[in-house]
Amino acid sequence: MTESRAGISRFLERYGIWLVVLVMMVALSFLSESFFSLLNLTNILKQNATAALLALGMFLVIITAGIDLSVGSILALGMVSSAVAAKWGVPWWGVILVAPTVGLLCGALNGIGLTVLRLPHPFIMTLGMLNIARGATNLVSGGVPISGVDPRVRYFGQAELDLSFIQDGAGLPVSLLVVLACTLALWVMLNATPVGRHIYAIGGNPQSARVSGINVDRVLVLVYTICGGLAGLGGLLLVGRTGSAFPNAGLGAELDAIAAVIIGGASFFGGRGTVMGCIAGVIIMGLLRNGLNLLDVSVFWQQILIGLIIVGAVYFDVVRRRASVRS
Repeated sequence: MTESRAGISRFLERYGIWLVVLVMMVALSFLSESFFSLLNLTNILKQNATAALLALGMFLVIITAGIDLSVGSILALGMVSSAVAAKWGVPWWGVILVAPTVGLLCGALNGIGLTVLRLPHPFIMTLGMLNIARGATNLVSGGVPISGVDPRVRYFGQAELDLSFIQDGAGLPVSLLVVLACTLALWVMLNATPVGRHIYAIGGNPQSARVSGINVDRVLVLVYTICGGLAGLGGLLLVGRTGSAFPNAGLGAELDAIAAVIIGGASFFGGRGTVMGCIAGVIIMGLLRNGLNLLDVSVFWQQILIGLIIVGAVYFDVVRRRASVRS
């Protein structure tokens, strides 16, 4: 009986989050006839591609027991920088590289500032970067949206691969392929490379990681650089989907990213979580927002509900941690 309960517990810990996804999809299909329409499902994929990239970067940071409050501002700076580069006559292939490059630079500054300045917590450095990047976004854009983005630049955020041979009008968003590629790369890094093992070790106990010979500072700089790069890439997808760059993009996006990561089973205390759990958390957040929109629930009530979910997810993480310590 004990072995059976242990087996069920392991199964739920590994696949429970995906059971939640399945239950939500079934429930939404009953609550709204429009949920399983091709147009709605495609919109869900497009709308959450950027959120998925932000969550993947945030996931890396949270594994190290850190946090990055600047990803939404970095996303906006990447968007605006791309649009301005296009206005300046930079070739379309160069414009595509601008947003991810800006993100990588901002992320690297986060990591370097955290490690070189020996700040007591990543909250401080990334809060500073949140304001720096948001201020730079408004300076670069003049505080107004920038439109007229080249269709070739918009490809990654807007285009769909034709799947009409499966169903008339069916299309696979290119942005989904970008997310899948990033997810696979992150999964390989965390599960099949020494760097991945070092990231988990730092999250588990940074002092022990240092003693064991891990260059903690170098790994942290890498983690925050990747997080910033994914935020910049998210900005490229968003400018492609909307066709313009607006300086208030990404406001509050860091909170959604944190919520998705924690809902997906990662621990705020570091050293715990999976890439696929993170993606499941993004899907749950996307389904929740989509379902509430289909049911015509006020956006203000949606904010309240998301806030309650964040608190509940963190509380569950605390309870889970206490239980593991006792056992």
